[in-house]
Amino acid sequence: MKLVFFRGKVPNFGDELNLHVWPALLPQGFLDEDESELFVGIGSIIGDHLPQASRKYVMGSGYAGYMGLPDVHDGSWDIRFVRGPDTARTLDIDPRLSICDSAVLLRAMELPKPDHSVGIGFMPHYESLERGDWAEACRLAGMTLIDATAPVDVVLSQIQGAQLLITEAMHGAIVADALRTPWIGARPIYGGHHRKWHDWAGALEVDVRLNPLKPTSVLEYYIGQTGRGGRLGKVGRFSASPFAALPNGVLTAGAAKHLQKMASLEPQLSSDARIAEVTERALAAVDAFVRGRVAAA
Repeated sequence: MKLVFFRGKVPNFGDELNLHVWPALLPQGFLDEDESELFVGIGSIIGDHLPQASRKYVMGSGYAGYMGLPDVHDGSWDIRFVRGPDTARTLDIDPRLSICDSAVLLRAMELPKPDHSVGIGFMPHYESLERGDWAEACRLAGMTLIDATAPVDVVLSQIQGAQLLITEAMHGAIVADALRTPWIGARPIYGGHHRKWHDWAGALEVDVRLNPLKPTSVLEYYIGQTGRGGRLGKVGRFSASPFAALPNGVLTAGAAKHLQKMASLEPQLSSDARIAEVTERALAAVDAFVRGRVAAA
């Protein structure tokens, strides 16, 4: 059974969690490279891109509209649980299968020591790291940049040790909430990433507040105004050119001041009872799946 998850040009914390969580929780040798069976893991990975001929086992994944909607009732899907109620409604499956994003299973694992030097952290979406200058914005704001492309252990240590996490990356919020670090949601500059936040938050009965970010570059400003998030051609080249240095600097300074204002907002956390409940249900779902597979072997 092969683990499948999204992998782009650079590593991304939310997706790379798959390589951290599943080898720790599943029996040794449970996962292999046999593509006749797919273990559909953490992330917005449910879609019609997965081969119809493969048997697909879903463990806390979500649907975000990045890919086409699959027919999960065609006999090739075995859904043990999904990220949230929006995914369950969209797929037309039993709402009781809406448990939580499976990154919540970090609560059942041994974790790296917290990095208490972080103070207030800001975690941009990994795409924003290359489209803007969030390192400079964080420096100006007196915050720690938490890099979604850094090794998972480093990011986990920083999120655990932060006094507060402001995050544009959804898995920053998911992990902060799981590990009980207060968080403030930042509305992703690219609108295509908004829907999945409400899916996850619905599972935890959290009325998520996504607060607007200010762009740090001409390119981010353009994305925010147009909603475009793919190939950005001339705008991207201009934003990276010397001609854009002045407007980019002005935008970055404004973004830094806005981050400071965001830090004074009321942070969010799901209830202790709810996070404990969904963790227990997710663990039970994984355990039942493993026991069923072992018994059938």
